[in-house]
Amino acid sequence: MRIDTLPPEIVGPSAWLGPLASASTKWIHHLTDSELSELERAARCALETHGDIATIRRETFMLPTLGPRLTRLHEALIHGSGFALVRALPVQEWPREVIAAAFYGLGCHMGNPVPQNAKGHVLGHVMDMGLNANDPKVRIYQTHERQTFHTDSCDIVGLVCLQQAKLGGDSALVSSNTIYNVMRRDCPALAAALFDPIATDRRGDEAPMQKPYFEIPVFTWYAQMMSTIYQRQYIDSAQRFEDAMRLTPLHVEALDCFDALANDTQLNFLMRLEPGDMQFVHNHTLLHDRTAFDDWQEPGRKRHLLRLWLSSPRARPLPAIWAERYGSIEPGVRGGVAVPAASWFAPLYPE
Repeated sequence: MRIDTLPPEIVGPSAWLGPLASASTKWIHHLTDSELSELERAARCALETHGDIATIRRETFMLPTLGPRLTRLHEALIHGSGFALVRALPVQEWPREVIAAAFYGLGCHMGNPVPQNAKGHVLGHVMDMGLNANDPKVRIYQTHERQTFHTDSCDIVGLVCLQQAKLGGDSALVSSNTIYNVMRRDCPALAAALFDPIATDRRGDEAPMQKPYFEIPVFTWYAQMMSTIYQRQYIDSAQRFEDAMRLTPLHVEALDCFDALANDTQLNFLMRLEPGDMQFVHNHTLLHDRTAFDDWQEPGRKRHLLRLWLSSPRARPLPAIWAERYGSIEPGVRGGVAVPAASWFAPLYPE
């Protein structure tokens, strides 16, 4: 893209500054006792009726009181600041299957869960599996190392904290629209370079006949909206494939600038998820990160979060090139890892 054709500055609630965002409490939502009771009843009913959490659907997971509130929260995610913290599931009191069903069913009110890996997991487990992040087949969320700022392959990502780390493991957020605005203003040539179709490693989650990487621009201007997709480690590791687009010195400088802005404390902010806290993030306008952590030695105390990747039926339009990663660009079915629907399941424990 030429500098003189760069899209305009992004204005509105999705372009925010970290210190101002963290000082607000508008994004923090507390579930009432009656809403929790309603959620528990729906979860237990779903387990008794279907047994398989992966078969839960919004239309059968009835939340007459909480449901309308979740609809409003969803609209704030995709049209507002793009993030929300919902407190708090009683994870120390409910059985694991009820927690998982409640989180899954609540998430269904904001989108349709899609697979997060080649195994077909629609309920993910974020914890240190003792793996090495330098292994190109390993996803960084399976380690204790810092993830760095990135997006996931869905419209909305949801997390619920089951157990905190001994030290660290905080969540960080930054507005990708704010990063674009700063780059457009201060270094437009670098911003323009990130509209090129940059290769990103799939890290072993490719489907048969699919390239082991996809090539989508970091910044995409479509339907008068800016959408961002980014994972620097996977961009770097994609260079191991000879047929992937080569990163030029200009691309590397642009990616370094992007990283520096994402890590700027004037742009980002940290939050610590307490047990039972649920975080929801709109992937197209935000990047999220997790700091490195030291874990407990006892297996039952190790840091553990459940994760959902949600495809929203009311999500923004995306250009055709995004189908390389999302499989489809149709709202409600797009996103995730390409796995036959018959293989989708929701494991209660890490596999």
